[in-house]
Amino acid sequence: MENFIVSARKYRPQNFSTVVGQAHITTTLKNAIRNNQLAHAFLFCGPRGVGKTTCARILAKTINCENLQPDGEACNECHSCKSFNEGSSFNIHELDAASNNSVDDIRTLVEQVRFAPQAGKYKIYIIDEVHMLSSSAFNAFLKTLEEPPSYAIFILATTEKHKILPTILSRCQIFDFKRITIQDTVDHLQEICTKENIEAEADALHLVAQKTDGCMRDSLSTLDKIVSFTSGHLTYQNTLEHLNILDYDYFFRVMETVLQQDIATALLIFDEILQKGFEGDNFLNGWAEFLRNLLLCKEDKALHLVEVSGNLKERYKQLSGQISPAYLITALHLLNETEIHYRMARNKRLHVEMALIKLCYLQQAVTLVSDDSNGEVSKKKLVADGSVPQKLRAPAAQPVTAKTITERPATAESITPPPAARLTVDTVTAPPAPPVSENAPAPAAVAPVAPTPAPAAPVNIPAPATDTTTAAPAATKAAPAPANKLTGLAAMKEAMAAKQQDTTQIQIIPLTMGAIHVYWEEFIDLYRQANKMTVVSNLQLAQLKLLAPAEVGIVSRNIVQFRFMEEEKLVIADFLKQKFNNPAIVLTLQLDESQQTQDIGPAPLSSREQFQQMSEKYPLVKELKDRLNMELDF
Repeated sequence: MENFIVSARKYRPQNFSTVVGQAHITTTLKNAIRNNQLAHAFLFCGPRGVGKTTCARILAKTINCENLQPDGEACNECHSCKSFNEGSSFNIHELDAASNNSVDDIRTLVEQVRFAPQAGKYKIYIIDEVHMLSSSAFNAFLKTLEEPPSYAIFILATTEKHKILPTILSRCQIFDFKRITIQDTVDHLQEICTKENIEAEADALHLVAQKTDGCMRDSLSTLDKIVSFTSGHLTYQNTLEHLNILDYDYFFRVMETVLQQDIATALLIFDEILQKGFEGDNFLNGWAEFLRNLLLCKEDKALHLVEVSGNLKERYKQLSGQISPAYLITALHLLNETEIHYRMARNKRLHVEMALIKLCYLQQAVTLVSDDSNGEVSKKKLVADGSVPQKLRAPAAQPVTAKTITERPATAESITPPPAARLTVDTVTAPPAPPVSENAPAPAAVAPVAPTPAPAAPVNIPAPATDTTTAAPAATKAAPAPANKLTGLAAMKEAMAAKQQDTTQIQIIPLTMGAIHVYWEEFIDLYRQANKMTVVSNLQLAQLKLLAPAEVGIVSRNIVQFRFMEEEKLVIADFLKQKFNNPAIVLTLQLDESQQTQDIGPAPLSSREQFQQMSEKYPLVKELKDRLNMELDF
C-alpha cells in the first residue's frame, strides 16, 4: 500500500514563485538576495497557515544556493539545494521554540553559532513559534541576535508578535504576512484538483475557502477530507453537508418571506434550520453576512467585497435592487442587537423568532420620507399607542385676511366668533374647514348653530374704522369657520380627558390618628424593603401627633433623630399629602429632650462595681480570690 501524503505537505511550495498570496514578501526577499542586501535577522509574523515557516525554509535554501537564478530563485540542482530537499543539510538548523523554550536550549544554540559552516556561505537558524521562549531565554539570546557572526542568519517565525520583547523586535527585519484571499485560495485548490484529477465545482471550492478564513493549510486539509467523503467528486450540496454550513438558499427564502410579511413561512423555515442541527446564533450570523452582501451589492465599486462565486453574486445583485438601503441598515442593526443578547436569552428560539417577526414588519415601522423644504431624509415611525404621526395629522390653522372673509356671505348666526379665533384690525385668523369624509351624514337644512366658544380663548372685536365701509361689517359679521375635528384615537382621548375633568373631583381624606399610623407604617415599609434598616429604626422611634385638622407633628427623642427628621421632612410631607389627597397638610417637627435619659438606660458599671456585684451573686468568686491571695488591679 502506497503511503498517503496530505496535500498540505505534498504541495508545499518549494520556491518563492509557488507561494500563494504573499507576493509583497517574496518579491522583497528575492530582491534582497539578488542585491546581496540580506539582514542578519528576520521576523516573519502573521496568522497561522499563511506560509511563514515555508518562506523561512525557501529563504534558507535560496541563500545557500550555488547556482542562483537571475530571478532570485534557487536552482534545485546544486549540492546545497539537493541536501536541503532531502533534509540532510548541515547549514540549516530548525528549532521549535514551543518545546525548546528554556535558557539551556538557547545557550546550546549560541554555542553552535560560533562554528563556521563547512560547506556553503551561511548557517541559517530557523526558530519557529519564537513567542514561546521564556523571558530569560530571550535575554540570553539578545547579544547574539544583535551582533551575530557574518555567516549566521536568524529567521524567527511567530503568530503572536505582541508577546515578543521590544528589544528582540528592534533587532529584526519584520515581515507581516496577511491572510490569503478567498479567490487566491480557490485558484490554488482548483490547480490541485486538476493535478489530482478531482472533479470539483467552483461553488464547492468557494465554501471551503470561506470556511477556512484565509488559512491555506486548513483549506488543503479540508479538501482532503471532502475528497475522501465524496470519492473525488465535490459538489455544492455534499460540501455543505460535510462542512455543516447553512445554504445561502435558506437566506434567500427567508428574505423573500420577510419582504412578503409571511411570518408563518419564515418561522417554518427557521424551524427547518433548527431541525438540521444548526443553532440560532449560526443563523443570525449567517443572515447578517447575507444582508451585508446585499448592501454591498447596491454599489458597483464595493461589489468586489462580496466574496462569493459569480453565479451567487448575480443573484445577490438582483435581490438587492428590490430592497432599500434604509431597510438593510436597520435590519443589520436589529440583527446585531439580537446576536449580542442571544447568550443572555433563556428562550433562545423565541429570541430569534422575535427578530424574524420584527423584520417582517420593519418596512411598515420604519420608512424614509423626503422633506421638500430642505431635501433632508428623516425617519417616520408609527407610534405604538396608535396616534397619528406628525406627517399624517390635520394641517394647522392658516391665517385668513379680512379681505378674504368679506367675500363670504355673512348670516345672523355667523356673528358669534369660532373658538380659539382671534380677530384683529389687520388680519383675522381662523382654522380651515375640516376634510369631508365620504361616510359623513348630509347636513341638515336648518341654519347652522355656532359652536360654543372656549372660556380660555379671548375674542377681540375692534370697533369699525370710520373710513372703511367694507372691512368693518366683515369684522362684526364674519362667517365662522368650523373648528378642527380630531378623528380616531386622539379624539377619543381628548373626549375622555374632558369628561374626567368635569366629573372627577378630588376627595380629601380626613386626618385621623388611625389613618396617620397606617400610612406611617406603609412609609416605613418602603425603607424596609430597600434594606435601609438604620432609617427604619429612626422612623420607628418617632412619635406622631395630630396638632391641628391639617397639621401633623413628629416628636423626636434626641437631637440625632431630630436632625434626621429635618433631612427627611420634604419626603414625609409629600408622602402624606399624596396619601390624604390634601396638599394643605403641614408637617411640624418637635424635640422632646426629656426622653433622652430614658433612651440611654442605666449607667455602665466600673470594674470594681462589677466585681462586687459578681461577688454578691457568686460568693465562691470572693473565696477563690482570698485563697489565692490575688490582688485585683481595678
